[in-house]
Amino acid sequence: MLEAYYKPASLEEALSILDDFAGRARVIAGGTDLVLQLMHKEVAADVLVDISGLRQLRKIREENGRIVIGALSTHTDLSESSLLQEKAPLLSAAAGSVGSLQIRNVGTVGGNIVNAQPAADTAVALLALDATAKVVSLSGEKQVLLEELYSPLGGSNLNPCREILTEISFAPLSKSKAGGAFVRLARRKAVALPVLNVAVVIHSEEAKGALTDARIVMGPVALTPFRARKAEQVLRGSFPGEESFCRAAGLAADEARPRDSRFRGSAAYRKELARVMVLRALTIAQSNLDGQGVNR
Repeated sequence: MLEAYYKPASLEEALSILDDFAGRARVIAGGTDLVLQLMHKEVAADVLVDISGLRQLRKIREENGRIVIGALSTHTDLSESSLLQEKAPLLSAAAGSVGSLQIRNVGTVGGNIVNAQPAADTAVALLALDATAKVVSLSGEKQVLLEELYSPLGGSNLNPCREILTEISFAPLSKSKAGGAFVRLARRKAVALPVLNVAVVIHSEEAKGALTDARIVMGPVALTPFRARKAEQVLRGSFPGEESFCRAAGLAADEARPRDSRFRGSAAYRKELARVMVLRALTIAQSNLDGQGVNR
């Protein structure tokens, strides 16, 4: 049973409350994950610190050549953002795929990341965008690669009783030099996590030229959102097209380590699904790179 519920007026006050309760307090914002975890006793907390009123943490804007998203921005904020639709459409598409409308209206991108589900749609897209996270505590603030917030054994490296994720940032996709895509397969009429999702971003310095960089992220095929690094390496320096994409998709499927699941299907089925969906995502990303404007 909860002992106390606080709604601080500032980030500093929120951090001070966390410190005062020395591991017994947890931050809550949208609460779409945490409330259920508390009900099912998957998470223990004597005190909740509600930061939903900290308006400075709800923003989507471009600053110094990077897109900055406040951790309290909702999935609806992301999906409806004209800035993201123009400069990071795969993230807008991913956010629009999350749960139901009610969940998207309340659930936050920060909570989606800190909850550390391996198939979280916005997190998969943000990892493909090579995002960086800002984490603050009473000791100060730090910038870390988003992927560093995920423990290899599953879960988050962020200390939820001491630290708060405040914002995420990444470089916008440059027109004619970068293309991205997000694809997802879920059970019909379901609002839960997907059977499989894939986000890719590819870069080229010239039209029809060799790829200078590539990122392929999948979930849930491991304990965390998973980067197919061998497949990425094959794409770097290769020319985009069916041959290179098929090879990369095959490697991505080989790297994937999904488990048999009554909900999502067998591991063998999802490995084959990974191959098909990575190939599809790369093909869409090439269309975006070529300026044809296909986002999904």
